[in-house]
Amino acid sequence: MSELPAASETHLRQPDPEALRVPFSSHPPRILILYGSLRTVSYSRLLAEEAGRLLTHFGAQVKFFNPDGLPLPDAAPASHPKVQELRELSLWSEGQVWVSPERHGAMSGIMKAQIDWIPLSVGSVRPTQGRTLAVMQVSGGSQSFNALNQMRILGRWMRMITIPNQSSVAKAYQEFDAGGRMKPSSYYDRVVDVTEELVKFTLLTRDVSGYLTDRYSERKEEAAKLEQRVGLKSI
Repeated sequence: MSELPAASETHLRQPDPEALRVPFSSHPPRILILYGSLRTVSYSRLLAEEAGRLLTHFGAQVKFFNPDGLPLPDAAPASHPKVQELRELSLWSEGQVWVSPERHGAMSGIMKAQIDWIPLSVGSVRPTQGRTLAVMQVSGGSQSFNALNQMRILGRWMRMITIPNQSSVAKAYQEFDAGGRMKPSSYYDRVVDVTEELVKFTLLTRDVSGYLTDRYSERKEEAAKLEQRVGLKSI
């Protein structure tokens, strides 16, 4: 260990390829979809529903969270029913899709509020860590990636596995028919790509997410806490 004097040998572990070769679960991938608009005619919701149909086709079990009635962060206790519903869905999920409109060059406040209500940890439980994530946005004008880039940053902050592909639908009002279904287009093709890729990444990582997110710094921190608790009990 002379070449790594700052590291704790006790908590260093070599990557183990065998830990990544566990049997695959057989149940359908559990995907939660969040969308960032409360409008009666909401293109982010329509895009979310289109993604949900595709995910179902690819074998996933899909649930949506309706943000209507969700209080602003810190405007209500975490025991609020809508907050509890959102957190329980996040824990249930193995992957998520975030769909936001772009407003003033950014994701919507409704989208951000949902993410802000999902904490990094609740006790020893992490509601998002290790879950896969796909991000999509709709724009009223020309194609943009501002909301996507922001959601990617948040996905990393929430310790999620954000897939490489993404969807940005420009002039969304032109891309849906009177029945709310997305028209054939290159934009639709990209949505198919994203949902297919999300299911693949979820199948690949869900059974090993605990190993993938097992970190040296956290092992060291937990050992220090345990040592402190044992010390307090002995007093």
